[in-house]
Amino acid sequence: MTGHEHANPRLAAALRYAQADWPVFPCRPGEKAPATRHGFLDATTDPDKITWWWSRTPDRNVAIATGAPGPDVLDVDVHKKGNGFAAFNRLHRAGLLDGANAYIRTPSGGLHAYFAGSEQGNGRLPRQHLDFRSTGGYVVAPPSAVDGRHYEMINRAGGQGGLDWAAVTRLLERELQQPSPRSGERPADAHRLAEWVARQQEGNRNDSLFWAANRALDAGLADLGELAEAARLTGLDEREIARTLTSARRHADRPSGAEPLARRTPEPASQQREAEA
Repeated sequence: MTGHEHANPRLAAALRYAQADWPVFPCRPGEKAPATRHGFLDATTDPDKITWWWSRTPDRNVAIATGAPGPDVLDVDVHKKGNGFAAFNRLHRAGLLDGANAYIRTPSGGLHAYFAGSEQGNGRLPRQHLDFRSTGGYVVAPPSAVDGRHYEMINRAGGQGGLDWAAVTRLLERELQQPSPRSGERPADAHRLAEWVARQQEGNRNDSLFWAANRALDAGLADLGELAEAARLTGLDEREIARTLTSARRHADRPSGAEPLARRTPEPASQQREAEA
């Protein structure tokens, strides 16, 4: 760090954000509450205004106004009642986080994932412990601190893409409606999952196949052939089936060579039981 950055690190950070065309404004020292009258509406990239703010009160926290031209931010919350990391991992497996630019650890132990800014507006999935900050929102950023704990950069991912909040909502809210195993049953059973996939209607077939494949892979079931056959019964074509199952394997870090892509005739249940015996 330069002498200037050592002397006033929050001013230096605010100026760096402004150079990236991210509007900033100050929050009260040690808090998330804005220190200006109009909050994020006062955010600016003007270096003179920024310097005036943090020269007067160097320990003010740094906040970034989200939404273009600033970033969009996915907030993974950590509360006493739960945290959003399970949902975050599902989004990662689905490829929805591939465009992330940076990951920031928050004072609560949560996570901020930064994406290219958009005009989507803010969103919230309380049951998943996720918040989305875009147009009309803001986040507190490094090197700010709350309750003596700092916001810290933990990974500069380098992505330049955005986050489709509507796709996030569709995926996670649909999963809340998916069938769960009855008491005493295995966490995932390929035959039961295949029966469920075969009942899906047009418009829900691809997402349902992806969900079922991830359930099977998470349970250690490497052969997805029965799911592929069930998807064919719904009318999905071979290319869509192959692409969906390959995506599921990739995001579960499974080998893709074992996937049977060619159409096959299911074995009668009696033969399957004999083979299992």
